[in-house]
Amino acid sequence: MKARKIFAILSAAMMIGTMQTSVALAEENTATAPAAQEEGTAPKYIFLFIGDGMSYPQIQSANYYLSASQGENGKTDDILKSQNNLCFMDFEVAGSAQTFDSTSFCPDSASTATSIATGNKTYSGTINMDETMTVSYETIAEKLKEQLGYKIGVLTSVNLNHATPAAFYAHQASRNSYYEIGEEMIESGFDYFAGGGLLKETGNDGDQESLYTLAKEAGYTVVKTKEEAEALTNGAKAIVIDETLADSDSMSYAMDLEEGEWGLADYVEKGIEVLDNENGFFMMVEGGKIDWACHANDAAASITDTLALEEAVEKAVEFYNEHPEETLILVTGDHETGGMSIGFAGTNYDTFLTNLSNQKISYAKFDSDYVVKYKEEGTDFDTVMKDITELFGLLPPTEGQVDESAKLDSKDAHPEGEEQGSLVLTSYEYEKLKTAYEETMTRTGEEELNQEEYVLYGSYEPLTVTITHILNNKSGISFTSYSHTGLPVEVFAQGNGAELFGGYYDNTEIYHKMAELTGVK
Repeated sequence: MKARKIFAILSAAMMIGTMQTSVALAEENTATAPAAQEEGTAPKYIFLFIGDGMSYPQIQSANYYLSASQGENGKTDDILKSQNNLCFMDFEVAGSAQTFDSTSFCPDSASTATSIATGNKTYSGTINMDETMTVSYETIAEKLKEQLGYKIGVLTSVNLNHATPAAFYAHQASRNSYYEIGEEMIESGFDYFAGGGLLKETGNDGDQESLYTLAKEAGYTVVKTKEEAEALTNGAKAIVIDETLADSDSMSYAMDLEEGEWGLADYVEKGIEVLDNENGFFMMVEGGKIDWACHANDAAASITDTLALEEAVEKAVEFYNEHPEETLILVTGDHETGGMSIGFAGTNYDTFLTNLSNQKISYAKFDSDYVVKYKEEGTDFDTVMKDITELFGLLPPTEGQVDESAKLDSKDAHPEGEEQGSLVLTSYEYEKLKTAYEETMTRTGEEELNQEEYVLYGSYEPLTVTITHILNNKSGISFTSYSHTGLPVEVFAQGNGAELFGGYYDNTEIYHKMAELTGVK
């Protein structure tokens, strides 16, 4: 007990010390920044890409996946020939940022995005307010608009009033105050919003005026179709809602996009067109569904959405190539999600990442398009297994292989007569899948989960998360959590001022470095 108390005191002291250091650095940066602004050396165009939940494992798994896909058989020998397949991996500067907040070493998106946007620590769940919930912090986006006349764009693959995008325009004690956050979004006067639909559009009780109506009254063009989005021109003041909304009114996972549907890169390309002007612009782009995929332990969806963010970064790189002296591109994460690891006990030192290409659908779409029907219609397991084979590539055991005891022995871990990395289920895996199916078919959603159930399934559909767990593991990927972790995140930088972003530092320094470069106070 005494040791815990001492540790708590030391942890608090460390956090306070770091916060004081950040404040001191902020004051120092503010003192030196105006000179750079006066000399005309500030970046005129700033792109800030945030992969929500994206740390080194998410980036490296996407990179290795591409390398394996280009190899002859997707095994380790091919991965060792790997190049940097993601454009930002070749940026001129790479740094790392710690992510802890005033609450935890495993922070959430509200507090970490607050640190990036304002240079201040706060509690998890709080957006741009101090720990007393009485002092609000002005964001880098607000300062660039007010002090330098930059146009501002905020883009995300999740909801526009979700925590990370909100951290660039809102100031709320709770990230769940969606209606109030939406009101602040409109009041911000920012120039271009694009992404998923607004949560709680008419308030918690559905009795308040629609946020979209308020936006139109404030002079925004509210766009809800791809055709309308394509028609936007330079100087438009718009809120663009993706035409094909998926789970929780977010954009679709990249792997679920239909031919011709817009992804994050398309909205970035349109944003550049809309925002381009002589004063300059700041564009924050969030790959929000990397986080959602990792919460659900869906490695394939995490990888494809990381690649979708990379495609969006490529649009900024194209712009940078035309304006190299005036542009800064930053790519970072807010925190890591899921405790993803490249490596699994059942595959020893090997990986079979091309196995993930057999997954044709995200966990969320499988839930909505298949699992809901299974439960309604009482679908038998053999029929479900056929869908699993078609959509995830997992094959039932050969006749006579199934061991009803489902004991994990060396034969199960490394089946004889089968190459490691095989998509044929072992008896152990098959019985796990059947048990998860039975759990899904009997759950009402009102049960209180015990420890074993949570460790196995989290808060997700037992069948779905067990499918992705098995496919992940057969590919050499594993997760330790359904929540956030305390890993540091990457900071890649290219262009004007990139040299400031090397090293190992606190995430609040991302704000302070941007403030130093632009001279905002």
